[in-house]
Amino acid sequence: MRFSAEKKLKDVYKQSNKSSIVVYIVLRTLVIFCMIRQIIRGDINGAFLCIVSLILFTIPTLIKTKLKITLPSLLEIIIYLFIFSAEILGEIYNFYGNIPNWDVILHTINGFLCAAVGFSLVDLLNKNSKKLKLSPIYVTIVAFCFSMTVGVCWEFYEYIADKVFLFDMQKDTLITTLATVELDPKKSNNTVIIKDIEKTVLYDKDGKELVVIDGGYLDVGINDTMEDLFVNLIGAITFSIIGYFYIKNRDKYKFAKNFIPVKE
Repeated sequence: MRFSAEKKLKDVYKQSNKSSIVVYIVLRTLVIFCMIRQIIRGDINGAFLCIVSLILFTIPTLIKTKLKITLPSLLEIIIYLFIFSAEILGEIYNFYGNIPNWDVILHTINGFLCAAVGFSLVDLLNKNSKKLKLSPIYVTIVAFCFSMTVGVCWEFYEYIADKVFLFDMQKDTLITTLATVELDPKKSNNTVIIKDIEKTVLYDKDGKELVVIDGGYLDVGINDTMEDLFVNLIGAITFSIIGYFYIKNRDKYKFAKNFIPVKE
């Protein structure tokens, strides 16, 4: 059994493009060095994220061996880079905080890739079924909905992590204008609008000042969540349009093949 598993892995790597193998080895090596560094520093959370990244790096190989699906080289490379960018650069080295729009870029790419995956699932069914013949627009809509569903489920995950474990995956935003019915003194559901908020002061239940937030009021997650979903929408629409024209004329729009997994 052991030799059979090793043979399968060797066959998978033989079928993989050299460029994707090089990217995999380089990124895996960087993650291992990063994990050692986090352990030396005593950062258990950082080391755990490195372990998670190494596990996620095995997903393309598992897809190939277990599901007998071939991943295009470009798609495989993007998956590796996406995992490294999100977990290592984003979380451990705080690219989310230090690089403008880092989160936006990743969520846009995620929307694009998930639409490609959803598209391939329906396209495989469409091509291999004798009784079923789905129209290009139907396949496109399914791909779009699949991508948006994944995006929404990810936001659920972030919300649960923040609510239960007190993480801050849904990043906060400073706002200077607030519209709320909560401050309506008559409680008649009229919106109270507060503009030009300069700072917010937080107190505990005993009246002790906890922190002063300069620059406005601290929105807790809603702006970040909606921004993530909007850019996911852009990525999903982009690939859905590409996928539509690819079904209409597969020989002319070959660019889409770089992102569409196929059954062996």
